[in-house]
Amino acid sequence: MAIKVCLCAATLDHPRSGGHRWVYLNWALGLRALGCEVMWLEGVDPETARERLHGYVQVLKTHLERYRLSQAVALYSRSWTGEPALQGSVAGLVDLEAAFDADLLLNLAYRLPRQLVSRFKRSALVDIDPGLAQIWLNAGQLTVAPHDIYFTIGETVGQPTARFPDCGLRWLYTPPPVFLPSWPVAKANDGAPFSTVTGWWDGWVEFGAESYLNRKRDGFLPFLSLPKYISQSLELSIPDAIGVVEEKQTFVNQGWQIKDSFVTSSTPWDYQRYIQNSRGEFSCARPSCVRLQNAWISDRTLCYLATGKPAIVHHTGPSRFLPDDAGLFRFHDMDEAVRCLETAGAEYERHCRLARELAEEYFDAEKGVKRELEQALA
Repeated sequence: MAIKVCLCAATLDHPRSGGHRWVYLNWALGLRALGCEVMWLEGVDPETARERLHGYVQVLKTHLERYRLSQAVALYSRSWTGEPALQGSVAGLVDLEAAFDADLLLNLAYRLPRQLVSRFKRSALVDIDPGLAQIWLNAGQLTVAPHDIYFTIGETVGQPTARFPDCGLRWLYTPPPVFLPSWPVAKANDGAPFSTVTGWWDGWVEFGAESYLNRKRDGFLPFLSLPKYISQSLELSIPDAIGVVEEKQTFVNQGWQIKDSFVTSSTPWDYQRYIQNSRGEFSCARPSCVRLQNAWISDRTLCYLATGKPAIVHHTGPSRFLPDDAGLFRFHDMDEAVRCLETAGAEYERHCRLARELAEEYFDAEKGVKRELEQALA
């Protein structure tokens, strides 16, 4: 009999972010490839207007239809107090009561009410914000219901050398997954840039005596002039709705290409196409990843690697297995970023091959999800 897994995602309020959907799709498709029956659970703000909710659900179901998940969507209210939430509010959804029959709740959305989590036979929390999640929990900025098991994608979480608390929880490391059949090797277009898809403005961290901006913008600013020192072209795909004309022009004047991610990546398949058509990835991390040394790697970077594209990304701390210059390059400063980009460009075919091999060896969703199921259901 198939194992039933209820995957709790947090995409409903992001209808134009195809890349954000892939954070959860890679898990869901890996589970299904193992023969699991997958339900997709999303939370709803109780203040959301009915028309807006209908629109969100319609977009979500359209995005999931290609992956045969559109008939497995259920909703819960974030103010849930014990009764079945949102019954009959939107047609074509799975009854929430059916979710409780799952063998496992896989919670990647954190803020599920305690009363809801307790209804499941087994529950697993997956920390996809290593370091930050522990800081939020420690400061009371995030409240998480008790779960049976706690996973994290940060290698240093819960380790003696960690620069942040473990919150009294036992964290089990699990590499973030990429579903390889959905991300086959793809040849880059001629003249394609090294690119990335990213947010820009949000983020602030307060921890101990430290308080600092934690926006992707702040990660990229020290590398503003990078295009002037390399032979490769660089492109940023950011949400146009939160852009500032002067800000964009500052980057363009330094040699960056700027695209609107609401155009390049508004659906999961647009996001796939954008990555497949790129030469590779160049991306900076939020300052917290560098300061906290969490050994984090982005789910987006895994999609580039799986597609056979070298990725040049910020160094986020010592890793037991992440390379610094073989398919995946990890830089600390401007000089290293220049060297990594030029090396990747000069030995491009070799690093394309190494990128795919890295994804296959360490981030294959079927392998990783199988281990997590065995641990969570033990």
